[in-house]
Amino acid sequence: MSKLIRPLGTLLLAAALLGAGPAGAQTADAASAPAMTGAPAGYVAPAEPRPDDTAAERSKSQPGNNAPVWRAVRDTGAVAGYTSLPGVEQGVLIQSMTQYPGSRLTTAGEAWRQVRNQWIIPYGGSLLLIVALAIGLFYWRKGALGGHEPDTGRMIERFTPLERAAHWTNATAFVVLAVSGIVMAFGKFFLLPVLGHTLFGWLTYVLKNAHNFAGPLFAVSLTVVILIFVKDNIASRADFVWLSKAGGLFGKEEIPSHRFNAGEKGMFWWGVTIPGVFIVASGLVLDKLVPGFGELRSEMQIAHMVHAAAAMVMMAILMGHIYMGTLGMKGAYSAMRTGYVDEGWAKEHHALWYDDVKAGKIPAQRSTPVASSVAPQPHASRPA
Repeated sequence: MSKLIRPLGTLLLAAALLGAGPAGAQTADAASAPAMTGAPAGYVAPAEPRPDDTAAERSKSQPGNNAPVWRAVRDTGAVAGYTSLPGVEQGVLIQSMTQYPGSRLTTAGEAWRQVRNQWIIPYGGSLLLIVALAIGLFYWRKGALGGHEPDTGRMIERFTPLERAAHWTNATAFVVLAVSGIVMAFGKFFLLPVLGHTLFGWLTYVLKNAHNFAGPLFAVSLTVVILIFVKDNIASRADFVWLSKAGGLFGKEEIPSHRFNAGEKGMFWWGVTIPGVFIVASGLVLDKLVPGFGELRSEMQIAHMVHAAAAMVMMAILMGHIYMGTLGMKGAYSAMRTGYVDEGWAKEHHALWYDDVKAGKIPAQRSTPVASSVAPQPHASRPA
């Protein structure tokens, strides 16, 4: 074995010595040659990129860098781009910087998204849940109010056919709008996991169209409701007495009031009229039915925030109204369904109105009865 290794080592050493000569010569030549400096002859360096480069200029200095294009997209909120399509904002891809109440200083679209997702949805949803919980606790502790005055069999017309027709039309439109609005705003949290994307998508599509068609009906009927009931919802001295004693909710007897007590008047103004006007006005803008409004995205964003916030307030307050008109007070639903209440009911819940009727200041029969109609029947006696 050693006889084979020794000749092989001799050959490798000789090869190394033979290769050292040329390599050493190359090293010496490289050391003696002048150093290479600068670009090769004929080479032209590309221009340095500048912040105000156009897309064509940047493609020469940094091919593939589309920063000027996206910078122009971002700045279309200040300087609109060119488009051949008709429209006010067709050349604006990203809105300019703005700050809506509750948002950071950012692009208008992002600011609107922050207000919706960080304020309207969480706080609006919490408000509705808190009101529903409060109503449930109140019913659990107090039960249905009234029933302490026995029926007399003598009826008083509380609501005329026109008043009832306006109320039920407006109530029907409100329920459609409320249900569809809740599903569109909160449905992805409690319905989407149950129904799945396909069924939930179809449901929201149907409800969106129902929302759009019920909106004009709500607007017209709301106007009629306000005009009909405003005269009986003006504050009086008795209302301040009613408010000072919380309407007798925490006592054994109700505080005397006129046709509508202070709580009902507050609901009329703060639960129906004021938020209703904001809802209708902003809804008309969202439907692009107001000339000169709704063409700009900022107008639509502001209209949506006003619409959603006012709707949350209106739904929260009317939840209490719906409760008192159904489960919360005995005989209240029958009054709006038939238009009549027993004298005992009127005396218990609206004593001042009852006194005016008995004194002849307000007629007990305010509408002209239809000849073929059946006279109103007295309610069954309620236990004291």
